[in-house]
Amino acid sequence: MARSLIRSLRPRPASVPEGEVVVRRYESRDRAQVRHVCHITGYMGEPVDWMWRDVESFADLFTSYYTDAEPQSALVAELDGVVAGYLLGCVDSRRAWNPATIFGRHFVRRGIGFRPGTAGVVWRSFGDVVVDAFRRRLPPVSLYDAHWPAHLHIDLLPHIRGRGVGADLLGRWLHELETTGVAGCYLETLGENHGAIAFFESMGFHRHGRPSSAPGLRSPTGERHTVQLMVQTFGP
Repeated sequence: MARSLIRSLRPRPASVPEGEVVVRRYESRDRAQVRHVCHITGYMGEPVDWMWRDVESFADLFTSYYTDAEPQSALVAELDGVVAGYLLGCVDSRRAWNPATIFGRHFVRRGIGFRPGTAGVVWRSFGDVVVDAFRRRLPPVSLYDAHWPAHLHIDLLPHIRGRGVGADLLGRWLHELETTGVAGCYLETLGENHGAIAFFESMGFHRHGRPSSAPGLRSPTGERHTVQLMVQTFGP
């Protein structure tokens, strides 16, 4: 299934840089660049520094488990010797570190609740949780489901988009899961990120349930964001 999807990629736009993009296994030397890519693609593929300026805490939240505890499940896309994209995977989501624990550690050690560039989103998150709890619309505590035990994060820098790199990364990951007997995979994306949702649907994922609230997250014009769960199962 994943291989057939890769064959249906769109043609490469003429505006992207020439050169071969190499998809390979993550190596420890890639860690700093993966964290950099994470931060400058952190808001629907664009820089997130306008909302979360502190690179270390943001990168820890979204990459540290995968690079430090399960690097064998990570792939990178390299152009001219520089990592420009990645897929970070987790085969069994019960093993992944709790984001709330990472958040709490940075709240204490890096003072993100009082640091310029993060304080606003931190305290807004707390406020949103209180309001959402009162209105009984908090997102589920755990997303683990035996039908889709694995999950992933994927990000690409703009200059390698439109070349089939995302489909290559995702296709390889899904093929590995399927051939090793993993039942399925899930991911989360912003409900307002229509381009990402369309891409994941083209790769065999489908939306599961309604979008849930995303505490603290706002658009540049102040609208609240939601998170859409997308899932894919293998086999019959």
